[in-house]
Amino acid sequence: MAPMFDYKALSPDGKNQRGVVEAETAKAARTKLKKQGLMVTDIREKSAAKPTAGGGVPFFGNRVSVREIALMTRQLASLVKANIPLVEALTALIDQIENEKLKLTLVQVRQDVNEGSSLAKAIASHPRIFDNIFVNMIEAGESSGTLSLVLLRLADLKEAQMRLRSKVISAMTYPALMMGVAGFLMLAIFTFVIPKLAKVFESMNKKMPPTTQFLLAVSEIMVEWWFLILAAGILAFWLFRRYISSTEGKPRWDAFKLRVPILGPLVRMIAVTRFASTMSTLLGSGVPILTCMTIARNLIGNAPIEKAVSQARENITEGQSIAEPLRRSGEFPPMMIHMIAIGEKTGELPEMLNNVAETYEEQINTKIEGLTSLLEPAMIVGMGGAVGFIVLSVFLPLLEVSNINQR
Repeated sequence: MAPMFDYKALSPDGKNQRGVVEAETAKAARTKLKKQGLMVTDIREKSAAKPTAGGGVPFFGNRVSVREIALMTRQLASLVKANIPLVEALTALIDQIENEKLKLTLVQVRQDVNEGSSLAKAIASHPRIFDNIFVNMIEAGESSGTLSLVLLRLADLKEAQMRLRSKVISAMTYPALMMGVAGFLMLAIFTFVIPKLAKVFESMNKKMPPTTQFLLAVSEIMVEWWFLILAAGILAFWLFRRYISSTEGKPRWDAFKLRVPILGPLVRMIAVTRFASTMSTLLGSGVPILTCMTIARNLIGNAPIEKAVSQARENITEGQSIAEPLRRSGEFPPMMIHMIAIGEKTGELPEMLNNVAETYEEQINTKIEGLTSLLEPAMIVGMGGAVGFIVLSVFLPLLEVSNINQR
């Protein structure tokens, strides 16, 4: 694979121009640019993001957002649909992309495709940019001859995921901010205010009420042992994250999330919506149903529901329908099972799944709005109760001393 070079140059009309060019050496790159009428002022070798086992999009540096991936996918779909050869379509796409990381990655993808690799195999070499779902859907589109349609469906899927994520984040931003501020204020009270009041209470030479003793004890622990508390918190968080990522811990954690009151139904609904929307997209693109089930299972993100889909896939290979094994699992809502059964009988399964996804997406929005509206008064009550407890614990000894003095 030829190295990539970042360059700065002057165009024939004297304008500054920047870009990326592939060549064996810097000298060859300069020659290539000179043939294009450019006068190179600076050129240096640059390497693209290397694959990592973790996958996903990095959070720091010149990262590639989901929005940019969705836009790139839609543009590539339009070019492929216009019967433009894939290498030429990638070339046109590279010229339109502004994100340098994504541009450089696509240059390497184009190089691999030009050397005879499939598009799916080429993008699979860049897991930090393109996830497994993206690669699997591209592979399915190439094998079924419906690449342009799959690309369009993939862009729709990415945009739907982005909308859902944005709604959840925007709904939780204000409550999270309130909790952060409240936690900071409580920490300041226990570490700075209470220790000063403790000296006043000690000067009274009088037994403190239980609530005041508890308050002073908590304050003393936080002041004297804050470093151990911080270390224990970090260690507990690390161990928890490690456990829920393990083979044994993840299924248990996912099952627990489904059983949590209020939040459990929302978690289940999000997973079911992902399954329905992915299946609808893939089946509508002409992807075989077994491949659809495999890809949709990988996108669900919840172990018990993934297991139910895997069992349903095995039953399909034995000639059974989808609806019955999903019903037996008990993980899918009855309404969805009913819609799938109707879709199988009428031959309109993709349309029915799409209706299910749209219905549940609306319900998710309603539930998120309802939870947000409940969180605000609950947080106010909680903060008020904590402040009331502190005020009561502080003023009870002072009131007792005042009553004694009045007598």
